[in-house]
Amino acid sequence: MTPFLAEFLGTALLILLGNGVVANVVLNKTKGNGGGWIVITTAWALAVFVGVVVAGPYSGAHLNPAVTIALAIAGKFEWAMVPSYMLAQLLGAMTGALVVWLKYIDHFKVTDDKGLKLAAFSTGPAIKNTTANLFSEIIGSFVLLFVIFYITSAEITDTKTPVGLGSIGAIPVMFLVWAIGLSLGGTTGYAINPVRDLGPRIMHAILPVWDKGSSDWSYSWIPVLGPIIGASLAAVLYNVLNQ
Repeated sequence: MTPFLAEFLGTALLILLGNGVVANVVLNKTKGNGGGWIVITTAWALAVFVGVVVAGPYSGAHLNPAVTIALAIAGKFEWAMVPSYMLAQLLGAMTGALVVWLKYIDHFKVTDDKGLKLAAFSTGPAIKNTTANLFSEIIGSFVLLFVIFYITSAEITDTKTPVGLGSIGAIPVMFLVWAIGLSLGGTTGYAINPVRDLGPRIMHAILPVWDKGSSDWSYSWIPVLGPIIGASLAAVLYNVLNQ
């Protein structure tokens, strides 16, 4: 399997299971309706585990442009490979969101709340505050990447070899994402991954979702820029501390 295909499939599985649990919890007449935050954060952590297991041996299982960019900033990944990884991740996220919509299409139809329909695709703030929302995504992504650097530090030896989450196994990263969701995720839904939000939001905009309402593009830059800033800061600090 090529790194491009691995990133595509791993990210698609991540979004299928991650957005799938949100749909299961928030949409009407599902078996999981009302399951709550613990269900969502747990399944998202497990979704990361699944994506990493599949993609890890072939691409390093970045599954996240913030991870890819941070590794490149830290000198652990070739910049020339960044665009192809990011494209694969975006296409994978869009595909995963498409399958979630097809899977829950009847439940979208019987859900009147337009905000809940959007939530099954992309993130949104509990309280709208641009500065606070951006900080939330920055700090969550900083924690994600800063810890990942230390989890993977013993494995990173060659920038020509795909390096990322899969290089050390999926379980530590699964617990890390779970902790971030439980502790820091309640303010914005913890995108901590630009394509996790952007890919599904694009699909919300273009798919014929029944009575869907706005895709809230005015907010969309926060879960894209915030994770990149947080991840970049983590990479810089890691380099400073480990010179």
